[in-house]
Amino acid sequence: MRIPAHSVCTAIRDDIVSGVFERGSRLTEEVLARRYGVSRVPVREALRTLESEGFVVTRRHAGACVAEPTEQEAADLLEIRMLLEPLGAARAAQRRTEAHLKVLRGLVRLGQERVRRGEGEDLRSLGGWFHETLAQASGSPALIALLTQLRHKIAWMYAVEHPARPADSWAEHGAIVDAVARGDAERARALAAQHAERATTAHRLRRADRQGRTTGPARVRTSQHSVNIAGVRH
Repeated sequence: MRIPAHSVCTAIRDDIVSGVFERGSRLTEEVLARRYGVSRVPVREALRTLESEGFVVTRRHAGACVAEPTEQEAADLLEIRMLLEPLGAARAAQRRTEAHLKVLRGLVRLGQERVRRGEGEDLRSLGGWFHETLAQASGSPALIALLTQLRHKIAWMYAVEHPARPADSWAEHGAIVDAVARGDAERARALAAQHAERATTAHRLRRADRQGRTTGPARVRTSQHSVNIAGVRH
C-alpha cells in the first residue's frame, strides 16, 4: 500500500521542528525513505512541499537541506502571527459551528482544570489544540493552512514554553471562546490580538534573559532540542 506523501511530509516536518534534523543538515531521499519505511517517491513529494513551506532548501551540490532561518525571518513570524490570529478569531465568530464551540469549550475546561491542579505537563499540547480548533472554526482553508504553518514554524524557531501565568493565558482563551460563541467578531479579534501580543512579549523577554546569561550566538530551543543559531532573535 502506497503511503500518502502528506503523511511522510508530516513526519519529516515533525522531526525538523523537534530538532531530530538540525538546521543546515542534509536530507537524502534514501535515508528518509528507510527511516519512514516508504519508497523515495513520497519522500521526494514531501521535500517539495516542505521547500514551499520554508522548512527545506535545495542547495547546489548538496541537494535538500533543512533551512537555516535568518534573524529577520524569525522576527517576522511573530509579527505575522499578531496579524493572522486575530483575523482567524474574527472569522471564527462569524463561521463557527456548534461542534467547534463544543471542542473549544472542552479544551478551555481541561486547560483551566490542569492549571488549578498544578498539572502543567500537557498544557502546551492543549494550547496547540485550542489554537488549531480556533483556526478550523474560521472556515477559511487558506487561513487555516497559513495559521497551521505559522504554528509549526514558531515551534521550530522559538522556545515553546509554558506561559509564565498559565491561569491568565487560559482565562484569555475562555474570553475568546465567549466572544466567538456570541458571534462578536470585533471582540474576538481584539482579544486574540491581545493574547498574541502577550505571547510575543514573552518570547522577547525569554530571548533577552537568555542573552543576559549566555555569550556568543543566541541560543534558541525547539520543543525538544537545543541548537545554536547565530543571529536568530525574537
